[in-house]
Amino acid sequence: MTALAPALVGISHGTSSAEGRRAVRALHEAVAAALATRHPDVTPATRLGHVDVEQPDVPATLASLAPGEPAIVVPLLLSAGYHVHVDLTEAVRATVDRRVELADALGPDDRLAAVLARRLAEAGVRDDDTVVLSVAGSSDARAVRDCHDMRERLAAATGRDIRLGFLSAAEPLLPEAVSQARADAPGSPVVVASYLLAPGYFQDLAEAAGADVVTEPLLVADAATPPELVEIVLDRYDAAAATLG
Repeated sequence: MTALAPALVGISHGTSSAEGRRAVRALHEAVAAALATRHPDVTPATRLGHVDVEQPDVPATLASLAPGEPAIVVPLLLSAGYHVHVDLTEAVRATVDRRVELADALGPDDRLAAVLARRLAEAGVRDDDTVVLSVAGSSDARAVRDCHDMRERLAAATGRDIRLGFLSAAEPLLPEAVSQARADAPGSPVVVASYLLAPGYFQDLAEAAGADVVTEPLLVADAATPPELVEIVLDRYDAAAATLG
């Protein structure tokens, strides 16, 4: 790192959920603290913005930095879909008053599978339960592939069969996946593993999909932030900062 270490600008989707906002803010604060430890000589500035629902948006978040200060935009998003490939890409390209690099999305990543596995254990999943991974879904085929990738990673991490259900834009939809799981294994409880970043609208949809148990999302309001998520954000930042030079 140099004296011109770029700022870390985390960009979440945004949510109207107060719990979701607290959970994402806690992630941002944990990242800022860990960044100061990882780069103690020149600690980069940190900012939190949003691509939808909340303010500040991406341009306003970047504008809050010192004039000319370079920045790395880290999507606090689990898959690289429309928001990454279009919204954030266009926002970064439109920035002319500073050097900005767009980092990769948080997933897929084996560390996310580890958090999902821990959430399943916390929910008391049993060997004879049927597990369905619940994902937000996207009309972008690349994001859908990312979701299938995470299903495979969770299967590897848990050593069990994992099904997949989408909450929007792709099939099978989660309620259908839950119903199919019941039909395939009558009497077996169905557990939904929530592959969502934080509480909010999609978590509410997952909890209404008909499963016997739904795990907490990756981030839980007023609880400790999983260190795996902090590490992933920092790794995405460092990789993009190396590209920025």
